Amino acid sequence: MLATSLFDYELPDELIARFPAEKRDGSRMMVLDRTTGKAEIHPFGDIVNYLSPGDILVRNNTKVLSGRMYGRKVNPGTADPGAKFELLLVSMFSGDPRKWHVLLKPGKRAAVGTRVVLTPKGGEFSFDDIGFVVDGKNPDGTYSVTFDTGDIDLLQERFGSIPLPPYLRREAEESDKNRYQTVYAKIPGAVAAPTAGLHFTEEVLARLLDKGVGIHEVTLHVGPGTFVPVESEDAEKHRMHSETFVLPKETANAINFTHRNGHRVLAVGTTSVRTLESCASEDGTVSAASRDTDIFLYPPYKPRAVDMLLTNFHLPKSTLLMLVSCFCDREKVLAAYELAKKEKMRFYSYGDCMLLK
Repeated sequence: MLATSLFDYELPDELIARFPAEKRDGSRMMVLDRTTGKAEIHPFGDIVNYLSPGDILVRNNTKVLSGRMYGRKVNPGTADPGAKFELLLVSMFSGDPRKWHVLLKPGKRAAVGTRVVLTPKGGEFSFDDIGFVVDGKNPDGTYSVTFDTGDIDLLQERFGSIPLPPYLRREAEESDKNRYQTVYAKIPGAVAAPTAGLHFTEEVLARLLDKGVGIHEVTLHVGPGTFVPVESEDAEKHRMHSETFVLPKETANAINFTHRNGHRVLAVGTTSVRTLESCASEDGTVSAASRDTDIFLYPPYKPRAVDMLLTNFHLPKSTLLMLVSCFCDREKVLAAYELAKKEKMRFYSYGDCMLLK
């Protein structure tokens, strides 16, 4: 049994970064030697110094949907707005842009056939506005709904906001539309950002390219399950959420070529790791694929396709912290976390980062 409590630690509330650093690349980066456990703190821009010509960086190009929306229930026979609803877009289904799987609060009011009209951002509620009908509840706790329109861009612009993680304990601001996306985000579909990538600027990426480091992409649409805690003390009983990913042939070929020539693959974030390890054979060779994955990586698993990891500091007892501990002994990772606390580094989505080399 892998005890969940082995991945616990205490975090002072003031170390949770509720807003991003003033500059994207203004964060700090802890560099952890996976063999010795030695940890040093550097400016994020120093990441260029830890990669060599011929190495490659693999990043997740998913884009966060402005998918948090609010509305009111329509009660037949009355002109008064009914119960308030909060909605979070999760994924489109059936190839119909009007049909989505969503999270709904309060779920107990979301009976089949319930109609909800959306409330515009900063606007007045009107029954004449766009809404949706609840079609049913799914086994994973999401709901199937049908919107009046298939124009998802219109829905996001008029009604949606960026769904910040719950532990930030604040509503999204206008600046979050930019700062809670990576500079290379382009494929819409995530409910949360691949946060290790938030530190990169076009300048840092250009410096990597100038050094001869290859940059390649995967897509994994982060789902709401990323915030689901491990509730069982036996971590192996935890069931991971399923997420859709694409590993393009070009990226797969680049990874295999890199390893054949004795160079390293740096995965930007746990989502990139989960994508590559979902497609890796025992010898580390990867194959292009486009499907869903519910892979759960925890010790003593050792990554096959990934040599280095850039990641943020994660919640106690989380599947993400368990994944990081596949790259380096759990004791060394937690010791590095204690150093990060001592040095007042910033934790979680908008916080500082760690490079495991």
